[in-house]
Amino acid sequence: MNIVFMGTPAFAVPSLEMLIAEGYTIAAVVTQPDRPQGRKKVLTPTPVKEAALRHGIPVLQPQRLRNPEAVAELAAYKPDLIVTAAYGQILPKSVLDMPALGCLNVHGSLLPAYRGGAPIQRSIINGESVTGITLMYMAEGLDTGDMIARTEVPIEDDDTAGTMFEKLSQAGAELLRRELPRLVKGKVEAEPQDDSKATYAPNLSRDDEKIDWSRTSREIYDQIRGLVPYSGGFTLWNGEVFKVWAAAKPESAQKPSGNAQPGTVLELQEKGIVVKTGDGTLTLLTVQPSGKKAMDAAQFVRGTSLTAGTVLS
Repeated sequence: MNIVFMGTPAFAVPSLEMLIAEGYTIAAVVTQPDRPQGRKKVLTPTPVKEAALRHGIPVLQPQRLRNPEAVAELAAYKPDLIVTAAYGQILPKSVLDMPALGCLNVHGSLLPAYRGGAPIQRSIINGESVTGITLMYMAEGLDTGDMIARTEVPIEDDDTAGTMFEKLSQAGAELLRRELPRLVKGKVEAEPQDDSKATYAPNLSRDDEKIDWSRTSREIYDQIRGLVPYSGGFTLWNGEVFKVWAAAKPESAQKPSGNAQPGTVLELQEKGIVVKTGDGTLTLLTVQPSGKKAMDAAQFVRGTSLTAGTVLS
């Protein structure tokens, strides 16, 4: 049985490594083209490409999988099954119809909730306590295919998008390992999704990173951890971007904090910067002023011109 694996970020690597370790034949790997990374814009391969090359697996990197040339190149590998995990492009019908056993997707949510490209980040930003992995058949719609199996993964209060990506990547590989033999033998019974219960998780934009201090402390806390370690949240100080990378978990019952407007810096302590929110306060633990590296509150407070009473906007 020839399997073609499609994936791009580190999230997909455990699933690929599992397939290799279990002895499946990976005919080829399809991943996104190399992209410039860092300040020096060094052309960098994707984590999935790096993993494939370590195992001597052919790698395809089409700019657009819909191009007839890309489809023909993929067809030459005669896949019996296509497995995807965070590939980053929508598969055209010509590819979906190619393998006899279909196209599977390892999706980072409990479908039909959080269809789309940022299910992990948005589940944290929205304050969910549980998420998970859905193994599904791919269809032409956005994450609309029939579900083969699901597994739940709790979101702890100190989890970030980064820690949940790791947890879910491992859970996805395990779910795929468990279900794939049954699928090959024709023993799975896929369940259609209830479209009336669908919610969506579009890719994050710059607006999703802006901190609105009039929201509750818990909402802002969840927003920040849902953006870490990829972008962080940001506010403005003296008209310049002031990033927030970590905050202390707010108490469940917020105490009154005076009549200051939301965004007002109330105290500068070595353990954190206390800022007024819509329902109380939030203590910032790791920040990044414009043009500088991220630093903890103690380091920032020792050399800052920020003072109590300043309003972050």
